Amino acid sequence: MTPHVEPDPQAGAAVKAADRAHVFHSWSAQGLIDPLAVAGAEGSYFWDYDGNRYLDFTSGLVYTNIGYQHPRVVAAIQEQAGKLATFAPAFAVDVRSEAARLIAERTPGDLDKIFFTNGGAEAVENAVRMARLHTGRTKLLSAYRSYHGATSTAINLTGDPRRWASDTASAGVVHFWAPFLYRSPFYATTEAEESARALQHLEDTIAFEGPATIAAIILETVPGTAGIMTPPPGYLAGVREICDKYGIVFILDEVMAGFGRTGKWFASEHFDVVPDLMTFAKGVNSGYVPLGGVAINAEIAATFDKRPYPGGLTYSGHPLACAAAVATLRVMEDEKVVEHAAHIGENVLGPGLRELAERHPSVGEVRGTGVFWALDLVKNKETREPLVPYNAAGEANAPMAAFGAAAKKNGLWPFINMNRTHAVPACNVSEAEAKEGLAALDAALAVADEHTA
Repeated sequence: MTPHVEPDPQAGAAVKAADRAHVFHSWSAQGLIDPLAVAGAEGSYFWDYDGNRYLDFTSGLVYTNIGYQHPRVVAAIQEQAGKLATFAPAFAVDVRSEAARLIAERTPGDLDKIFFTNGGAEAVENAVRMARLHTGRTKLLSAYRSYHGATSTAINLTGDPRRWASDTASAGVVHFWAPFLYRSPFYATTEAEESARALQHLEDTIAFEGPATIAAIILETVPGTAGIMTPPPGYLAGVREICDKYGIVFILDEVMAGFGRTGKWFASEHFDVVPDLMTFAKGVNSGYVPLGGVAINAEIAATFDKRPYPGGLTYSGHPLACAAAVATLRVMEDEKVVEHAAHIGENVLGPGLRELAERHPSVGEVRGTGVFWALDLVKNKETREPLVPYNAAGEANAPMAAFGAAAKKNGLWPFINMNRTHAVPACNVSEAEAKEGLAALDAALAVADEHTA
């Protein structure tokens, strides 16, 4: 894989200048960033105008599940643009119907009705609105270690520090501790203890908040940006039981974990749990055109049989986005992408990352499945002190910044959040590419090791 264009630093400088003059970037202090000017991308790689190529271990923002520029998806978008480029959501459109059918075929249980949005945050907004209207209750419970989006309710549901600047404490959200054995808030020593104590904590929270006030509990099936903490056996099933006991709607957020990322179509399949509502986005069409949605069970869908649902979006089920979804799902089926992701996780990434952990004192824990992995970087393996403090910035974050610079120098674009690096390549990453990424991580972790005690 080589760049498809000759290096052109002058063109890159022009792109960068226009960006700096006019583009306002998300989650950034505008005067402190230096965004890379990207010249192109294909498969698992992208490159800049200077001819530097990077293996993308971020999948964009964990959404290019079939890599960049897959020819079948690009062709489907082009074909749909020539046939019907756009149409309002109130009408039945063939590609919209087909996308909904293909998604519903893969969702668990009776999650057979699909409400389309433009992305994951809007999916969460509409899922919790449905839950509130269905139950007649207002309160929402979500985990501290979580990310659910940046729109008004979604950011309040979010547990990580990105919530702080926008949290008005008036959105009816209560946070609780979900299980995370490596940094257990419950002083647990086994997965069974962590699961049982986390469930008791959740039920205690419900009791003190008032079960009759709670509309929904929302959880990322496997939390993504917050650290890829696979829930221990029995936990999600226990949450399902608690929701049934108190008449609470159970929402699983599969925006990041869905569509092959964990080696299953949806991460809930690992736990044999069916939620009442499921949110999705990202991998549904590999991010080629913005698309998200809510998969709705029969009971909640029936609430709106005679009662209008008070929500909608101008671009809901946009034909170009749906065409990309149809093509992506067919590619994933034909090319056995989900099975391949499971294989890469079990036989390449998992063993490779664990081997790195054995050799590098900076790696405290490896966790994940499929192509969804996290390395928890620490100053000391015994104390588990994070390599950088929680929500570190500036000089306090220097060790992680040095690690990231080393990875990029070795041709790897890393996913870094706080004291972690995530290995989240495309679901169809090849064995050779995954091993290339492991070798680059090996070199970069040597830099992180310099900051251990």
